[in-house]
Amino acid sequence: MPPETSQNFEALSAQAQRLMGVFTRAGYELVAPAIIQPAGLFLDVVGEDLRARTYVFSDPEGAELCLRPDLTVPTCRLHLGRHAAGNVPARYCYSGPAFRYQPGGGDSTHPREFRQAGIESFAAADREQADAEVVGLIAEALRDAGLARQTLRIGDLGLFTALVDALPMPRRWRRRLHHKFWRPEAFRAELARLTSASALSAHGLPQTLVDALDPEAPAAAAALVEAHMTAANIELIGTRSLTEIADRLLIAAADARETPLPVETARLLEDYVRIRSDAAGAPAAIRALTKGAVTAGKAAGLDAALDAYDRRLTLLERAGVDLAGATFSAEFGRNLEYYTGFVFEILSAKLDAKSPVAGGGRYDSLLADVGAPAPIPAVGSSIHTERLLSALEGGPA
Repeated sequence: MPPETSQNFEALSAQAQRLMGVFTRAGYELVAPAIIQPAGLFLDVVGEDLRARTYVFSDPEGAELCLRPDLTVPTCRLHLGRHAAGNVPARYCYSGPAFRYQPGGGDSTHPREFRQAGIESFAAADREQADAEVVGLIAEALRDAGLARQTLRIGDLGLFTALVDALPMPRRWRRRLHHKFWRPEAFRAELARLTSASALSAHGLPQTLVDALDPEAPAAAAALVEAHMTAANIELIGTRSLTEIADRLLIAAADARETPLPVETARLLEDYVRIRSDAAGAPAAIRALTKGAVTAGKAAGLDAALDAYDRRLTLLERAGVDLAGATFSAEFGRNLEYYTGFVFEILSAKLDAKSPVAGGGRYDSLLADVGAPAPIPAVGSSIHTERLLSALEGGPA
């Protein structure tokens, strides 16, 4: 990537001032989170994709640190530094550099060092209203900077959660599918495994041990596993403790006793993540797909998530967001694991689909992951200012 010119620096600085002006006039407090962050925290919460692209280093005292790959987590840490419980409503804005590894050194729209101008809203009671406010303000800031034509793409990880929770399966399988949702190939492989009696069987384990392990009595599992290892002259080698080994074997034993997931249920989930539609048509598509597959007693959660989706669209329109041409993708949001609900990105026709000028969403678990004692409602978004500048070059966008 060629070095930044003084002209670009001046243009980016002027652009950042315009964006921050929009945010601060809307009541967002301008903050400057630290650039150097504790690596362990980031690597735990950002997900596999971003984890592999984070610059990590050790200081002379051996502390593992990183250059922040985004500004959301640092802003969460700043908020918790002020309010340890995290439950005090607050709205912040920021503008500053972030750092991500890019194969080949990157290019003008995917540089290794780039600027984010964004907003974060914590502890707002009305989730859909806060979602709409954030999208509306980001769209307004982009228009103020000169990006008149914008295309909105949305997803909703809460809909996936509600669907999985409404389908009959053990709770641990739901947790597993939630965890693997972020990695499409692993997700499909797990669905295939759950539908196969052979794959669920405890291969390589003595049947007497499988029969003896009782998932309802985990406290006894370690002693059973220790006795088995002693009798078989198996030494405890490696980093896993006896308790960790016993926990994994309990899961294997429990799976071996389960009836496999119906193929129809796995196919429904695969069909769900393939849904693409205009934004307004998504609820009808989801209801048509799940009709008859979700029992009446389990449908309430999915119905509530779909109602929240519809309400959010109404609030987005009231916030001045142009929904003409807006699209929905059921699998959108798989790149950052801290998202828990509504997600979005704003595209410019002058850049490719892999280079959105802005994006964000809801992350109700992140503050707890960072240190709050309980989950806190939170939503935010950032503008990739180099991309915005690229989209604006050469005349009105």
